[in-house]
Amino acid sequence: MREVRVQLMARSLVLGLAMFVGAAPAAAQDHSMHMAHDMGAGVGWRMVPMDPNMPMLPGIESLVPVVGAWLPGMGIDPSTLPEARPSELVAMGDGDTLDIAVSMVRRALAGHEMVMYGYNGQYPGPLIRAPRGSTVVVRVTNEIELPTTIHWHGVRIDNRFDGVPGVTQKQIERGESFTYEVNVPDAGMFWYHPHVREDVQQDLGLFGNLLVTSPDPDYYGPSHREEVFVLDDMLIDPMGPLPWGEGAPTHALMGRFGNVMLVNGQTDYRLDAKKGEVVRFFLTNVANTRTFNVTFAGARVKVVASDVGRFEREQWVRSVVIAPAERYVVDVRFEEAGRVAIANTIQAVNHFRGTFYPNVDTLALVTVSEEPASPDLAAAFETLRAHDDEIADIDRFRPYFDKEPDQELETTLRVRGLPVPIVQAMEMDTLYVPPMEWNDAMPMMNWLSTGDQVEWILRDRRTGLENGDIDWRFRVGDVVKIRVFNNPRSFHPMAHPFHMHGQRFLVTAMDGVPTTNLVWKDTAIIPVGSTVDLLLDVTNPGTWMAHCHIAEHLHSGMMFGFVVEP
Repeated sequence: MREVRVQLMARSLVLGLAMFVGAAPAAAQDHSMHMAHDMGAGVGWRMVPMDPNMPMLPGIESLVPVVGAWLPGMGIDPSTLPEARPSELVAMGDGDTLDIAVSMVRRALAGHEMVMYGYNGQYPGPLIRAPRGSTVVVRVTNEIELPTTIHWHGVRIDNRFDGVPGVTQKQIERGESFTYEVNVPDAGMFWYHPHVREDVQQDLGLFGNLLVTSPDPDYYGPSHREEVFVLDDMLIDPMGPLPWGEGAPTHALMGRFGNVMLVNGQTDYRLDAKKGEVVRFFLTNVANTRTFNVTFAGARVKVVASDVGRFEREQWVRSVVIAPAERYVVDVRFEEAGRVAIANTIQAVNHFRGTFYPNVDTLALVTVSEEPASPDLAAAFETLRAHDDEIADIDRFRPYFDKEPDQELETTLRVRGLPVPIVQAMEMDTLYVPPMEWNDAMPMMNWLSTGDQVEWILRDRRTGLENGDIDWRFRVGDVVKIRVFNNPRSFHPMAHPFHMHGQRFLVTAMDGVPTTNLVWKDTAIIPVGSTVDLLLDVTNPGTWMAHCHIAEHLHSGMMFGFVVEP
């Protein structure tokens, strides 16, 4: 019999993630009559920026979202706030303590002075470096107007410190503090972010990396240097950032795509390199919804590691597809002098015309000099190393790869109260959908669709239970095969980055095709129409969350809790 506390946990999480103080009830708003909705200090809706190639859908020209418009620091002069500083490295040892203040900062982006958020006034937040197996203490004080928490993404942490409001802790109100004890059992690149309205807080700058180092000095192959790349985007129009939804997210169909690309918070990130230099890039995607396809022009690229460790074998790749919340480690050798553009290189889709077109956005520029790099690492770079430790670790789980799934999920959605023209257009649009949407192909319809009208669903295919009603229970030591099907016949099918807290898993197969080079993950893309098999290594007791990491989907219901007994 399902315990009452599990039901209350799911419901309290929904409320905690969706709540803004003073939010207007959705039921009190008349969608047929709503125009620009002024809130607080004169904040109102402005039409979302439109791609000139995409015509306006007739019948929705004068509409705005049914939720109130909201901007941070309403009534505050940005010039009175401290300017955000670039991320600073904080090296920590076992037992060390770091104080983090969550505060308002001033940033200049795309010609606009903006009120944003920062961890310790930094954007991104401090890069925390700690040795594997250590426990670091992070004392967080909230100075912004919204309640917050910190979730230590991908870390197999003590459940008390996982940062989920209503499940593992109370949300941190303004003026309050919370102390996290962060044990890091795995080497790799992790990150931290809020788990309260992260569609707003994370978008406004609350994110940072946690680099966990291995005691093995040869854990990664030789490189000349390392670079941390935090990939993001922001939605900005001629007046500044487009407001966010006050009581619920806007952009609930596809997520809030930005139109300004950012690397480490900068729009024009630049690097210098020497000819033949090998640079190790730690890539993290903190965008609300955008999946990047990162290319390095003519430079050679090999992928080394992902979320929770190294691949079984290093592998040459043409690009790196990285969904929200994923991390990848790649080694890149710049063999020729000149300029190399690191870019997001995609095939965009125009839903109105039913066409695809190439689109390239430069993320960073690398200027490669004629001076040769020293020492010469060409031979080492050309070697694709096999990682025996990872292979041996994964070998323990191979007997489970072919078993029948223990649990099955289906992704879908339901809508209510959307304007009729949007519903009609979507019925036509879903006659064909790509496995992955790299861009916002319907900006107006997406913006008008709020979390009050759209419910994204994770459905247990065996019980029919959905989202917070799903009741999964495991024990430490279980090896659980989970099969996830992304239903292409839903109202607007979309790829989902599926994240599980507190554990690690392997993606063993997609559409029946086994994965040939495995790596431990905490977040994996489920493309439209695909069936993906995940093998969950259950090691960490507690009550944990599983959810889509598109922020607007999470806050539109796409999550549930699962219990791991000791």
